[in-house]
Amino acid sequence: MKNLFKKPFENRTDILAVLVWAILGLLFLLLEGPIFCVSVNALEVNRVRIYSDESIANRDVTFRDSRFLQMKTTETKVEFPEYSSRQQWRRRAEELRKQILISAGLWPSPPKTPLHSHIFGRINHSGYSVEKVYFESYPGFFVTGNLYRPRGKSGPFPAVLSPHGHWKHGRLENSKKASVPGRCINFARQGYVVFSYDMVGYCDSKQISHKFANDSLSQALGINLLGLQLWDSIRSLDFLESLPDVDTTRIGCTGASGGGTQTFLLTAVDPRVKVAAPVNMVSAHFQGGCLCENAPGLRLNTSNVEFAAMAAPRPLLLVSDTHDWTQDTPWVEYPMIKKIYDLYGAGEKLKYVQFDFPHNYNKASREAVYAWFGKWLLGKSDSKELKERPFVVDPDRALLVFHGKQPPGHLTEETLKANLAKLAKQELDTYWPKNRQSLSTFKKIYGTALRYVLAATLPTDLVFRSVGKFSGKNYSARKFLISRKGKFDWIPAILIEPPHPYNSAVLVISGKGKRILFKPNLESLSVWVRVLLNKGNAVLAIDPFAVGEHILLNGTKTQRNVQFKFFTTFNRTNTQEQIQDVLTAIVALKQFSGLNKISLMGLGRGGPIALLAGSLTKNLQRILIDGSALGADKTDILFKYFVPGLGRIGDFTTVAALTAPQPLKIFNFSDGNIIDFEHVLQVYKLYNQGQRIQILKGKLTSKRIGEEF
Repeated sequence: MKNLFKKPFENRTDILAVLVWAILGLLFLLLEGPIFCVSVNALEVNRVRIYSDESIANRDVTFRDSRFLQMKTTETKVEFPEYSSRQQWRRRAEELRKQILISAGLWPSPPKTPLHSHIFGRINHSGYSVEKVYFESYPGFFVTGNLYRPRGKSGPFPAVLSPHGHWKHGRLENSKKASVPGRCINFARQGYVVFSYDMVGYCDSKQISHKFANDSLSQALGINLLGLQLWDSIRSLDFLESLPDVDTTRIGCTGASGGGTQTFLLTAVDPRVKVAAPVNMVSAHFQGGCLCENAPGLRLNTSNVEFAAMAAPRPLLLVSDTHDWTQDTPWVEYPMIKKIYDLYGAGEKLKYVQFDFPHNYNKASREAVYAWFGKWLLGKSDSKELKERPFVVDPDRALLVFHGKQPPGHLTEETLKANLAKLAKQELDTYWPKNRQSLSTFKKIYGTALRYVLAATLPTDLVFRSVGKFSGKNYSARKFLISRKGKFDWIPAILIEPPHPYNSAVLVISGKGKRILFKPNLESLSVWVRVLLNKGNAVLAIDPFAVGEHILLNGTKTQRNVQFKFFTTFNRTNTQEQIQDVLTAIVALKQFSGLNKISLMGLGRGGPIALLAGSLTKNLQRILIDGSALGADKTDILFKYFVPGLGRIGDFTTVAALTAPQPLKIFNFSDGNIIDFEHVLQVYKLYNQGQRIQILKGKLTSKRIGEEF
């Protein structure tokens, strides 16, 4: 640490060298001066202005945090990452599969309860039949639709799952632009069993509206419309597999618009879909405009293009048109996805077609899909049998399952949300570890979920910008900014060092930011800081995202609008950003000092943030948390520290348990605290480290801090 900010002209006596340094220094100043980029193994000098005065704020736009300068939306243009090997892509695809399921509230997977399927009302036509269907994807919640089957052919048959999209009449839409029954009829005549099912809130699916769970509490509990529809699609595959005339090794899925989104998400997470054709939906500049397409956390650092590529190496047809967001498919999305198929040597299994029509699933688009599915599921190509034949759609009253009436039972949106929350609690109780073997399973499932829910990681390469230094009685201080390299997420920080060598350091997180280091008049250090210094510790404090000087640094102008529609689908919440800043500061402290003895202390409103961050770390010497901000009202805590999905996986009880086996003490703990101490202690004991977890009612005073260190 002593040489980190050493001036470049010290100890220079050679005149020529001084002149060279002067010229270089002038060039650096013209280019905004030196920047210090520190990675684990290297110290680089790059460029940025260094200020010698004490104030960081309002100095230069180069100090502004990129998280304030940009916000991703459903219309943000995306870039496709480069993948150099099949193995690299497979790792990425598995990460994305988990991200989709966790975002949808389907991790761990809900139990597949009996479908209790009903198939009735058969109508026979030339070459096909159609029946009414309903079954339970969750107990008491019904999936509704129509089942089309071939007549005059012998099975078993390949099957097609047919999600319909946001047409006015849902699965019964029969217009020139799109005929859902028309494609089902033609598929059945060609030799497929076809299940056409309702999106939530359409046609017979009237238990729940298409605005289900559009509130912050539902987000915190991991309950959302996308997850409900994705589960309906997964259970629809179960339904198809249950039919004796279906060949379960040959199942395809196709839908347009919102049905296209369902198609590629289902294909991404369920390998039972062998062939897919999302129609007029895969785009690099539009990601879907409905609640059923935008779950919290779904597209953090990814896009629909990557989701569609997860079909590889299974056959995938991209159907596009020249009048909507798929107009660039031949030149943008198709080449992106083809790079993945080429890694598998499966370029022939990817194809695009484009038609000069508005947004649709019309006859031209349907025939392209018939040909694609015929090739891969029927073993036919360019056959007249794969052309669309004229069809007559049965009247709505003949196809509707409940004729506009409510299905059996009295399930409502509120009771369904309550049931899903109860189900998540039952799953957590089932997986809560009782021995070392179940501990491994618990960590694998809930540790993975927590990592994706918190959306934060320990970084490797960091960048530091020196701001200045000052000293007081028996201490020295350095002010600087920290950022992950290439992220420009600048965090104001102060490092306080004792006058003598030290071998450990403490990172302090507070709701008041780094001002907590000083007495209210800012003229001297707080007593507890001096206690830590006297105990041989350096002390680092930061202003994490949207706290203290971080706000001043970024001014009042911002592109960030947390009220924006689908904000959490594409962007991290303030709490998630603060968790990331804590992890960044931990790595920074290790790189500054070269020490491995790092402790984390959370004071006031910083206590829960420190605890959340501590659950993602390893080998911290100790974690001390002020538990005063963790009250008894679970809903209130989930709102104050808003992290979508945290409530589904057990909120702060699971967080504390996954902090094990790191030493953890929570002070200022009230009887009504939302953390279930006995459950957390149970996990620590499985590590044979029961003594490392303590929950205390006393406050975290200067005296107690001294005793802990």
